Amino acid sequence: MKKTKEIIEILVKMFPEAKCELNFSSPFELLVATILSAQCTDIRVNKVTNELFKKHNTPLDFANLEYNELEKLIHSCGFYRNKAKSIIDSSRAILERHNGEVPNDMEKLTALSGVGRKTANVVLSNAFNAQTIAVDTHVFRTSRRLGLSNGKTPHAVEKDLMNVFEFSEYSITHHLLIFLGRYICKSRSPECHKCDLKELCDYYRDEISQN
Repeated sequence: MKKTKEIIEILVKMFPEAKCELNFSSPFELLVATILSAQCTDIRVNKVTNELFKKHNTPLDFANLEYNELEKLIHSCGFYRNKAKSIIDSSRAILERHNGEVPNDMEKLTALSGVGRKTANVVLSNAFNAQTIAVDTHVFRTSRRLGLSNGKTPHAVEKDLMNVFEFSEYSITHHLLIFLGRYICKSRSPECHKCDLKELCDYYRDEISQN
C-alpha cells in the first residue's frame, strides 16, 4: 500500500529514536515491566523497576514474595493489587510450567496471569526479536485516526495493521505509532500542527482542517 509506505518513511524521519522505552535486561524483567505499565507511564515504571530489580529480578525472586509485600514496592504504578497478583502468579507458573524461562510463544504467554495479547506482543518483539504489533492505547488511537484501521478492539486493529504493513515492518510500526501517539497525536489535544502526516491523516482531513 502506497499510503503505508509513506507513513513509515515519514514516521522514521519524525522519530528516528523510536524503541521500547521500558528498561529491562532480560525477558522476565520486560514481562514484569510491561505488566506494570498498564495505565501507567513508562517513566514511572522505570523509576519503580530501577529499585525493584536491584533486589528481585527472577521468577524465583517474585514467586517467593507475599502479595502485600510486592504491592508496597509497586504501589505508585497504580492497580497495584492486581499487578502484584499477576506478577507473582505468572512467576510461579513460569517456574512450574516453563523451567523458569519466559516462553517465546503467544499462546503460552497469554496463558500467564495478567498477560494479554498486547503484553505478549511487547515481550515477543522486544525480548525475542519477533515481528509483532502490540496495540496499546497509542497504537489504537493513531491507527484509527490515520485511517489504517476501523477496528473496534485492539485485536481487530492488530489484524488490520498486519494486513496493510509488510511483515518486516511490524515491530518498527508498533514503536513509531506509539511515539506518534505519545508525543504528538495525543488523546485530548493532538498537536496536528507539529505532525508531518497531516496530508495522509483522515482525522486531520475530517476533523481539523474543516474547522
